[in-house]
Amino acid sequence: MPSSHHRVPPRPAAANLPALSRRSMLRITGGGAVAVTVLGASACTDDKPVQPDVLLAPEREARADAVWARAAMAVAPERTAALTAIATQRTEHADALRAEIDRAIGVYGDGTKPKSNTPPVTPPAAPVPPPTVAALREQLTRSQRSAADLSVGRSGFRAGLLASISASCATHAGVLLA
Repeated sequence: MPSSHHRVPPRPAAANLPALSRRSMLRITGGGAVAVTVLGASACTDDKPVQPDVLLAPEREARADAVWARAAMAVAPERTAALTAIATQRTEHADALRAEIDRAIGVYGDGTKPKSNTPPVTPPAAPVPPPTVAALREQLTRSQRSAADLSVGRSGFRAGLLASISASCATHAGVLLA
């Protein structure tokens, strides 16, 4: 005959764990909320400023060269067309360098930029007395060498940008002002 005793199934392993009290649950939940708050606040702290970009010097040179070219028109009005082309192209070089500096710094999702040690460059005042064509040629030759030297240590777009600027300065000094 069957026995009148019912077999009780064994307890699952999870049942052997101690149960959490309400107090323990509140502690865990509160600790998690504090951790989320601390991590969220640390994400909002100021960034360390980015080091000055190596393209800052060529941008300054380009803006100065453009000012010099415009100023040289006063002493060499017969070269106005060439000097205007040089001033325009050197301004374009400076703008391209600034665009690359800004691209490298980046923009946050809200449209703001990170802190940077690369300040905006303002064109210098026109030299007094105005530079001669020979002085501008020497200045462009220095800018050409500077861009060429800096391009050697770069790769990708930056190397190409600097090499292109170097070639343009060589053309300005060697052809337009020859």
